[in-house]
Amino acid sequence: MTYVNETISALRKSSPAQTEFYQAVEEVLESLHPVLENDDKYRRHSIVERIVEPERQIIFRVPWMDDQGNIHVNKGYRIEFNSALGPYKGGLRFHPSINAGIIKFLGFEQIFKNALTGLSIGGGKGGANFDPKGRSDAEIMRFCQSFMNELYRHIGPTTDVPAGDIGVGAREIGYLFGQYKRLTGRYEGVLTGKSLLWGGSLVRKEATGYGCVYFAQQMLADENLELAGRDCLVSGSGNVATYVIEKLYQCGARPITCSDSTGTIHDPEGINLETLKQLKEVQKTSLNAYLIHHPGARFIAIADYPEDGHAVWHITGSLAFPCATQNELTRSDAETLINNGCIAISEGANMPSTPEAVDLILDAKLLYGPGKAANAGGVATSQLEMAQNASMQRWSFEQVDTQLKSIMSNIYSNARDTAIKYDAPGNLVVGANIAGFIRVADAMIEQGIV
Repeated sequence: MTYVNETISALRKSSPAQTEFYQAVEEVLESLHPVLENDDKYRRHSIVERIVEPERQIIFRVPWMDDQGNIHVNKGYRIEFNSALGPYKGGLRFHPSINAGIIKFLGFEQIFKNALTGLSIGGGKGGANFDPKGRSDAEIMRFCQSFMNELYRHIGPTTDVPAGDIGVGAREIGYLFGQYKRLTGRYEGVLTGKSLLWGGSLVRKEATGYGCVYFAQQMLADENLELAGRDCLVSGSGNVATYVIEKLYQCGARPITCSDSTGTIHDPEGINLETLKQLKEVQKTSLNAYLIHHPGARFIAIADYPEDGHAVWHITGSLAFPCATQNELTRSDAETLINNGCIAISEGANMPSTPEAVDLILDAKLLYGPGKAANAGGVATSQLEMAQNASMQRWSFEQVDTQLKSIMSNIYSNARDTAIKYDAPGNLVVGANIAGFIRVADAMIEQGIV
């Protein structure tokens, strides 16, 4: 623990006021104790000191003009964290909460998530403190073009391949790609999450959500349990949550909740997927409009949430799928889930559970799929999109989905077996962190001091 504390202390001095980043680093390093104690090569090569520092941090201003002619300035980021296993890979997030600490936490998590896929991709993340909500298509296009005016210098199909994330969907990827092509004169797979019309992959949109459910299935199957027939709690209503809900229905389960920044929907009959997609993908409006179409459901506004908690997790369900944002599931939420008979949690978002919640969940012996393992399906399918672009092919939905399911199964098995090897059976946090770390660290050692 002294080693962990010294590393965190050094980061607080070199990278001040980056709380989420410290949290992500501490969570990983605490898991690595048996590895660092049993094999001194990682200390001799200063792997920990090197792996917590990004290889490159790009921060830039993004000036753009709104429809009224007013000029705005946002801050853009691309953190190229680690390329030991391949080109940097990770999404771009447009959200007003974005700062350097959040991007670094996401990039750090991405290193291990990408390593767990077994594919040749390094870790990175980027974004801007821009809020696309309420902005016209023309305003979003101008912002994306300005953002790419700087970013294009630092990315490429064998260098850094960004994807979408919160606030960056197919529309934004299109505007970003168009400006990259305009600036470079090259038509290449520099972004993933592209439209199917010009190089995108089938299943990419669904991949993170589908993969999260596939991971939950693997956890249950190991305990001779099934997903079918169970009520499931899902937070969020974006891309990940939507396709978690879709896959749950396909598996015979019943998702009964979803949420957004205004509140939570609880529909005991099951969330109507068609209505959800209409509200969020077409109308882009608040979830409280769900009641217009389904008066039997109830809407719990943010103001009515339990203290230090999220309303979703105070509804009774067998499985929980946190798919909204970081630190959304608190210790009190975890206590409620346990008391209500929840048996498994599979994380669709990045670091959605607080450290205190994770400790309680593990102590209670719930089946727990940490985000860096359970939500790796999105980036895995992004790499499959890169492979299709490089070979100028288009694979069928079934081909990609079969590979996705196989990758998620392998991630689960790797995390499970690694946890057993290091005397932590059932602890997939330890298993995933150690498995991802060893793959990256060994590659770093073989490549020298770079």
